[in-house]
Order: sequence, then structure tokens, then C-alpha cells
Amino acid sequence: MNRQEAQGAEGQNKVVLGAEHFDSKAREWDQNPVFIDRANKIAAGIRAAVPLSHTMRALDYGSGTGMLSFPLRDAVGHIVLTDASPGMLAVVVEKIAAQGVANMTVRLATPDAAVSPDERFDLIYSSMVLHHIPDTAAILRTWHDQLNPGGWLCIADLEQEDGSFHGLEVDVHHGFATAGLVALARSAGFADPSVSIVLQIDKDLPLGTRAFPVFLLVARKA
Repeated sequence: MNRQEAQGAEGQNKVVLGAEHFDSKAREWDQNPVFIDRANKIAAGIRAAVPLSHTMRALDYGSGTGMLSFPLRDAVGHIVLTDASPGMLAVVVEKIAAQGVANMTVRLATPDAAVSPDERFDLIYSSMVLHHIPDTAAILRTWHDQLNPGGWLCIADLEQEDGSFHGLEVDVHHGFATAGLVALARSAGFADPSVSIVLQIDKDLPLGTRAFPVFLLVARKA
């Protein structure tokens, strides 16, 4: 699923939420109770679905301020947090120092890569990131390649919606049809992908409050 192919001519003149957008929000990110609740529920979903252990090396892809990784840090061996926003990662670095965390590494994602081609992980997870990535199939293949045999992938994101969540003018996927995403995960080489709803995000829209379900896809590399 390539976003540019799906949008066609409509993909022109879209608003791209780049690193500068998230840089501008980094300092207030951890003050949002909705974001905190979301991260905690997704972390709980990962804990329930994956047998975490201190031998695991994890990758938080699109980590933001590390809101999802901090609730998981006591259950795994080491976490590499990567994001395209320097502002978000600056907050992570400050939190690591303030809390004396010893098992986290922070890396800035570049257009080339955030991790070296031969680097491998036992767990890769992301939260509300996939809808920002243009080529869904390609990133699933990349994550499959980056996992050790038996490694786990956990993706939390929006179920398919009509564009109301971000607005039709924003250049993102409008959520995902989970059956199609499961098929893409299988095509990328993942075994037994499963999907469950872990929370809903309530947003105030012009026609009233609307609930947007957030799924957690869990899959394993054979």
C-alpha cells in the first residue's frame, strides 16, 4: 500500500507533517493526558501480547518523547529510540538523564536510515506512526529484515477512517483496514499476525464528538 498511489492526483498540495511540526510540539507533548493514557494502554497491550524479557533488544520506531518506551523499559534489556524530530529526541535525552535510565539509546532518523543495515532487534514497536509512512508494504519488509528470528512486531495505529482525524488536507493514510494490513504483514514474511482494539481516541469535531478506534497489530518473524 503506497500512499502516493492510493491518493493519485488528490495527493498534490497536501500538508506534510514533517519534523518541524513535531519539534514545535515537543515541549508540551508529555503534558497531554490523552497522549499519556494512549501510551499506557498501548504499553499494556504489548505486555499482554508479547513475552517480554530482559534479553530483548527493542526498537521504538518514531519514538517521539519516548512516551511508549518508558512504561516498557523495565521489561526489556535495551531500547533504541529513533525519531525524525530533533526536538522530540531532545526531550527523551532529558528524561533519560533525569530518571537515570541506563538501558536506552537515542538516535535521530535520517533520510538514509536510523539503524545500520546489519543491526537486529528482538522487538520493534511503533505508536501512531504507520499512517505517516508513505509506503506501508516497504516499511513492513524493512522491519521484518531488522528482526531476529522469532522477533516480534507491534504496531498501534488508527483503524480506517474518512480523513476526519487529521483532516483531508493532511498527507497521511486515513487509518488502515486491518484485514488489508494483516495481509501485508503476511506478505512481508510475518507469521500469525493478529489485531485487537486497545483504545479509542475521542475527538471533538464540528458535528460532535467522534470515537476513533486504535488497533494493536502483533506479528512474529518465523
